[in-house]
Amino acid sequence: MNFSYYIARRYLVSKNGKNAINIINILSFIITIVGTAALFIVLSGFSGLKSFSTEFSSYFDPDLKITPLNGKVLEIPLSRKRDLENLPGITVLSATIEEKAFLHYDGKNDIAYIKGVDGNYDQIIKTDTILLQGNWLGNSNLQVVAGAGIADELSLQVDNYSRLLQIMVPKPGKNAINALNYRDSFSQIDVVATGTFRINENLDSKYIFTTITAARKLLNYNEDQASSIEIKLAQDVDEDQIREKIKNLFNVPIVIKNRLQMNDGLYKMLNSENLAVYLIFTLVLIIALFNVVGSIIMMILDKKQNLKTLLDLGASVSSLRKIFFIQGSLMTVSGGLIGLLIGVVFVFLQIKYSLLYIAPGLPYPFEMVLSNIVVALGTITILGVLASYIASRRINEGLLAQAKA
Repeated sequence: MNFSYYIARRYLVSKNGKNAINIINILSFIITIVGTAALFIVLSGFSGLKSFSTEFSSYFDPDLKITPLNGKVLEIPLSRKRDLENLPGITVLSATIEEKAFLHYDGKNDIAYIKGVDGNYDQIIKTDTILLQGNWLGNSNLQVVAGAGIADELSLQVDNYSRLLQIMVPKPGKNAINALNYRDSFSQIDVVATGTFRINENLDSKYIFTTITAARKLLNYNEDQASSIEIKLAQDVDEDQIREKIKNLFNVPIVIKNRLQMNDGLYKMLNSENLAVYLIFTLVLIIALFNVVGSIIMMILDKKQNLKTLLDLGASVSSLRKIFFIQGSLMTVSGGLIGLLIGVVFVFLQIKYSLLYIAPGLPYPFEMVLSNIVVALGTITILGVLASYIASRRINEGLLAQAKA
């Protein structure tokens, strides 16, 4: 067995000569355990929060979305639509129209995005999972499904045919809006809400669904025009190949985004927050590991006579340093492993039994991710090894000369 490792292991598990040093070593070990457990738990919490936040967008966003690079209108003649439908890997596609509109209902006003969808849209997203009240769009072009936030803002009533919701958009052209008779400056349709939906606070206050026929009438689009094409892909399809084939079917520049790219702002925000929390907890660990440095230095001072004996027996200064470097490394790594085990158990119990709740009926989302295990253990190992190295350098010729005196 390696000489330095043998001595370091004995120092780690045996009681030291002074009770104060024993207490410092125990505290350093506990701090390492708690710090590692806390780091892993926080990282798992943010992973769960990220999945929880993006889960709602998956109810609303398609696998791929095609939009024009320039302007708002995408030309989709029937022949091009058929070519898209026949591409291997595309299971469903739906033409949609989006435009900001002015809403008026029973003396109340609001601004929202009207989204016109065709009959295939309920195959792109699971409309039954987002419905809060009422029914999805039927065959009538005078129906809408409003977000819960918009419905609350307007006090919108479902299936109330005596009070119609007015949707207005400015007519195309460069003329100013006529203040004396604004209706001449707007296109308008009167509709009834057949239902409300709930996805998240942002989308609930942003969108109102209607049929694509009604949206085309409101915006004066022809049958071949839309704002975008939303696509559902088959499983295990090569997305890059599909993208290339789609681009070849269009004679104008287009933009193709997947679900991640459509929510890049949300992902960047969550990743930035995750990084910030990781750096904060890493700083806490660095401060905590000063205790490890202090405990090793105290051990060195306590074992000065032992070091003199080992030096007389032929041990080199580097081997003496190695003893305390290994001891500190063993302390931090073993503490990190125990802390990681505690963190894994806690996260598992939270996922299975919902120990903590954000709100009644809503457990705090945690997610067990291998990368978090690697990051937590890697962080404590690197910092612990660095702290042990710094402390072991306390052994020098001056200290050994004092021991000999």
